[in-house]
Amino acid sequence: MMLSTLATPLPKSAISDRRIVHITRGRGHGDIVRLMSPSDLGERLKPFVFLDLFHINGQTMGGMPVHPHSGIATVTVLVEGDLRYDDPEQGQGTIAYGAVEWMRAGGGVWHGQELSRGESSQVRGFQLWIALPPELENGPVETAYIETKAMPQVGPAKVILGTLHGARSPVNAPDGINYLLVTLQANEEWTYQPPVGHSAAFVAVASGTVDVGSTLHAGDMGIFDQRGAMHFQADEAGPSTFVVGSAIPHPHDLVLGYYSVHSSEDALIRGEARIAELGALLPQADVTGRSVPVFKGA
Repeated sequence: MMLSTLATPLPKSAISDRRIVHITRGRGHGDIVRLMSPSDLGERLKPFVFLDLFHINGQTMGGMPVHPHSGIATVTVLVEGDLRYDDPEQGQGTIAYGAVEWMRAGGGVWHGQELSRGESSQVRGFQLWIALPPELENGPVETAYIETKAMPQVGPAKVILGTLHGARSPVNAPDGINYLLVTLQANEEWTYQPPVGHSAAFVAVASGTVDVGSTLHAGDMGIFDQRGAMHFQADEAGPSTFVVGSAIPHPHDLVLGYYSVHSSEDALIRGEARIAELGALLPQADVTGRSVPVFKGA
């Protein structure tokens, strides 16, 4: 069996395979399929609380309205195509396969148009929300655009968050969270052994078909049980592209606003107050024309 790892793998007989215990195809919203929300599967998978699979083209690019967040971090990763970013703090560049837009909303931001059309007419990817720990959920905002060449590759996996076999993502995410983007060629096999304590785990498929003990197709999301390694194999038609997340469970409540997720009512009240304060400043800001930076006030 081909195992795309840098360390000597354990034989399958020495580890317990994780099994898929739930499969969903989410809910469609035009070119966006919502696979997970904080009010449903996010409760089972926290700190992973939200996942969209999106597909945009030249006609729909720029259709996202400016909107607020607090208490979370968003991770946008592309599986096909490219987008441009243009930010006074981050400079200019392109995100493509395996590249990342990271936004730690913390105490409050407005965003939604900071990315613009690149060279490709079709763009597909995932947007994931992470519930932040109490020490960060009302803290400073942080944004980063990290291009493909800067994201570590371990075998078929791009390390989007966390670490894999000593390779660490440059994204400044909270500890205890791994998030990987994987492409397997036809019939290729790969094993992922999550770190100790990573009992929250999922897979979501962007393209192709992958066998994880259950067969998952493009558009499927599967939730794993809590222990053991995960074994993946692309079918003979290949390739298959998917994301895998594993984490130490978020030990706090999910207290929900419309665009916000916090760990307490008090934290939510503070986050929504900051969002309102920033919203009142938006008319004075230049949010027209080119791509709009994440708006976090002065």
